[in-house]
Amino acid sequence: MLCIEKGTIVRPENSFKGNLYIEGEKIKKIFHETEREEEQKFLQSLPEIPERINAEGKLLFPGFIDCHTHFDLHVAGTVTCDDFPSGTKAAISGGTTSIVDFGTQYKGESLMEGFHNWQKKAEKGASCDYGFHMSITDWNENSKEECQKMMEEGLSTFKIYMTYDIQVDDEEMFEILEELKRVGGITGVHCENTGMIAALQKELVENPQTKTKVSSHYLSRPDDAEAEAINRMLYIANVVDTPIIDVHLTCEKGLNEIRAARKRGQTVFAETCPQYLTMTEDLYNSDDFLRSARYVIAPPLRKKSDQEALWKALRDNEIQTVCTDHCSFTLAQKALGKEDFRKIPGGMPGVETRGEVIFSEGVVKGRITKERMCALLSENPAKLYGMYPEKGRLEEGFDADIVLMDPNKKKKISKETQVSRSDYAPLEGLEIQGVIEEVFLRGELVAKCGKVLKENHGKYLKRKKFQSAV
Repeated sequence: MLCIEKGTIVRPENSFKGNLYIEGEKIKKIFHETEREEEQKFLQSLPEIPERINAEGKLLFPGFIDCHTHFDLHVAGTVTCDDFPSGTKAAISGGTTSIVDFGTQYKGESLMEGFHNWQKKAEKGASCDYGFHMSITDWNENSKEECQKMMEEGLSTFKIYMTYDIQVDDEEMFEILEELKRVGGITGVHCENTGMIAALQKELVENPQTKTKVSSHYLSRPDDAEAEAINRMLYIANVVDTPIIDVHLTCEKGLNEIRAARKRGQTVFAETCPQYLTMTEDLYNSDDFLRSARYVIAPPLRKKSDQEALWKALRDNEIQTVCTDHCSFTLAQKALGKEDFRKIPGGMPGVETRGEVIFSEGVVKGRITKERMCALLSENPAKLYGMYPEKGRLEEGFDADIVLMDPNKKKKISKETQVSRSDYAPLEGLEIQGVIEEVFLRGELVAKCGKVLKENHGKYLKRKKFQSAV
């Protein structure tokens, strides 16, 4: 048995100083510092004295959960540089003990084929626990019949796109939402108006000067394109009468559409990402192509005012989760779009820095509390994505997924020390306060000070139906 003693145990509703006991893979007991008599009785009942870790002055968070990653993804004529072995190592090094990756049913495949393809990717090695969403891109009678099979396999959440060549149209979206409502699933939606984007891209490509500019990326994907798609998606979901998740929310206009839907009585969950909380569209305006191309993501970075609106929405529980959309490439891969901005692979790394960045930029700067951070990164995603009550909370009987953080320690983000295979760090040089020192996965110390001590300790998470109490 292991005791992490004298640390501050963080929960969404409160924090308190206490001792946490781990037995095997589970949290056996938790004692508030005032419960000394009860703790002594517990210790006297044990056959041997527990090993102890002194966590005085440190914060204990539940293992962070990232429900938006893309590992080993074939996209934009290339493959993400992080596969499951490297991506999950990056995750666990930064305190993320569980991820849910987007498995994809490509055109012509069944949902089950998509699931099996992602199982094979994960079999290469996983250093944190993992599950899959299923992205539905080819909707037909067979796909409809397989939704129940996905639920039985533990893929209780899905994704649909309103843009790219894997998009579904409005009729298909309606039918998908109806079927997922019937089987008890819930879907996240990538919301951008594909027609608006295509028209704007066409105009920008016709001009040789704007065809090669990285800034054309965000000019062709305005916040209006995102807000319109969110509006349309929400009205479709309203007719179906089913909950929905808006993933990677970037802007105040989109947030206002979600607010309007909630006023109508709809259940809408929202996710944003660290990049939209820490970076702005100004980064696309560099004359150095690769300096700007590294920030190409979709939807793109927005204005400072949008950033401020998102932080406030996080504090006010209008946004329920912060995930990363980790979709990493090298600078050489980003250079594929040097002659045509549309060919720049969209995505950036972030799975290993999320916890420290949100603490430093959010908690330290007074934008959110550490308790709110606990909800956003741990308990809310566990509930929403079917991992609760095993994951997401420091509570007796839960998995002993624990992040030990020194809230006063500082360091700088650097590509030289990152675990991801990407050869750049989007927040290079940013000094952060709040450093993760130790990471436990189901009771095992697997990472220390950013270094992975035990690889391939992760297991598949067969997830349940989502819980709406978020």
